[in-house]
Amino acid sequence: MEWYLPVIWAAVIGIAVAMYVILDGFDLGIGLLFPFAKSERERDQMMNSVAPFWDGNETWLVLGGVGLFVVFPRAYAIIMPAFYLPVILMLLGLVFRGVAFEFRWIALSSKPVWNLGFTAGSAIAGFCQGLILGGLIQGIKVENGAFAGSAFDWATPFSVLCGFGVLAGYALLGATWLVLKTEGAVAERARAHAKLLLVAVLAFMAVVSLWTPLAFERIAARWFSFPNILFLWPVPLVTALVALAAWRWLEAGRELLPFVAAIALFLLGYLGLVISSFPYLVPPALTVWQTAAPPASQIFMLLGTVALLPLVLAYVVFVYWIFRGKVREGEGYH
Repeated sequence: MEWYLPVIWAAVIGIAVAMYVILDGFDLGIGLLFPFAKSERERDQMMNSVAPFWDGNETWLVLGGVGLFVVFPRAYAIIMPAFYLPVILMLLGLVFRGVAFEFRWIALSSKPVWNLGFTAGSAIAGFCQGLILGGLIQGIKVENGAFAGSAFDWATPFSVLCGFGVLAGYALLGATWLVLKTEGAVAERARAHAKLLLVAVLAFMAVVSLWTPLAFERIAARWFSFPNILFLWPVPLVTALVALAAWRWLEAGRELLPFVAAIALFLLGYLGLVISSFPYLVPPALTVWQTAAPPASQIFMLLGTVALLPLVLAYVVFVYWIFRGKVREGEGYH
């Protein structure tokens, strides 16, 4: 087997997941911050800031899921049974959030119901993603190449912690997005929320960073063995420096840089996950090579991806460029 093909595909799927987490993360965060708005006009302003982007952001989840199904079918066949319940709840949350997003614009007397639905759908989707993340970090029970655990192996204190950590991270992305894209009371309140959420995110990252090496020997060996520690110690240092920069930028009234810093924190956390798990796609049992499809299938899919992925990226850049600028109260694209 061509050893490099699974690595390339792991990178493609990893990029798709990172794009989803960042791009859909901030509009999930808008839903989490929705209850703190003081009026329907403020909620309109918050929604209008993501109206041109939110449904396109979720396409990256499709690329990640389909890529896993086609290129790593063995991993898909193990991961899905291990996380059936949180995956189904996540998808239902995303669907209900989308319905609430559309119906809220035409609702009159029922608008509070759709406000609640938008927040609940965002919270359920984000929390379930954290549960899945925690379940993957702690590992999946595999015997004879098949899932051998129970339907609730993911339901542990660690995965619940990861669920709340992801919610805090999405809310931070949402708050810094509002600082960037809105004006007036919404932006000022978002700036105050961003400071609190930055502290919360750092606390969750610190707890997870301490919990994982203490609870999982394979992760401790990856981070603290020699010579790995010589190369990996800058990761937590850079994370702390980015968080400090984000705080100072929020204090200084900057608009774009806090959002960039929030994205950087997510990417650093993502890098830590890759360092802890790669090359295992089904930790701690199966690697990307053990779960990959035949080389012919990988090459066939890769040809299509190489042709289409730049077009998708160009479209994303184009849309964000077209709808650049701030959304003021009473304005919108919907």
